[in-house]
Amino acid sequence: MTAGLTAALTAEHAAIYAYGLIGVRLSDAAEAEAHAAEAAHRARRDALTVLLNETSVTPPPAEPAYAVPYPVTDAASALRLAVEIEERTAAVWRAALPVTTGDQRGQALAALTDCAVRATRWRRTAGANPLTVAFPGRVT
Repeated sequence: MTAGLTAALTAEHAAIYAYGLIGVRLSDAAEAEAHAAEAAHRARRDALTVLLNETSVTPPPAEPAYAVPYPVTDAASALRLAVEIEERTAAVWRAALPVTTGDQRGQALAALTDCAVRATRWRRTAGANPLTVAFPGRVT
């Protein structure tokens, strides 16, 4: 259980970092959506930090920077990164499902669902097709 949750915390740190790059390249409703997504990832990060501390596990700290797969130079690349970061984070939460139980499994499922919904919204904003994937978080 602990390894799955620490991996999820690391993914949440990376998502927060990525949204710092994404939000500055968007405007209007998309910019507001990026700020809301960053806030959601911050809330998950904070909840995971508390949970790990309560189980006497030292939470991994955020890195000063994270590698992104390509430069984020405009709205199109920002939207592409938003989809990708949500898909990557969903994959980590999906991996946490089989190693968690009870409330932690519920939290992992809620996080996976949130990431899948956000990825769909970003695909719609970007004009990408298909809007959804059959199995969110599944690594192909």
